[in-house]
Amino acid sequence: MANQYEKLVAKKARLKEKMDREGFKLRQSKYYENRQARKARSRRLIQKGALLEKYSQANNLSVEQTEELLKTFADYVNAHKPDKLKNNQPNN
Repeated sequence: MANQYEKLVAKKARLKEKMDREGFKLRQSKYYENRQARKARSRRLIQKGALLEKYSQANNLSVEQTEELLKTFADYVNAHKPDKLKNNQPNN
């Protein structure tokens, strides 16, 4: 009876170790996915910022001035946006 109990305790310890390893793998996977999403967002923001500077010659404007410029033309741009660009789905 004691031998069976010891086997069960050992099995419980092995299962706990396995659960801990799987939990670590899950956390690591989530961290990797979040990191990839942050990198993709950063890249997209950098690309859009570069396009903004290129086409609006805003490279010498401060952040506040750039925001003011965008606010000035936002209504017009959104009202005259081509239909193919009006969907809310981002094109990565």
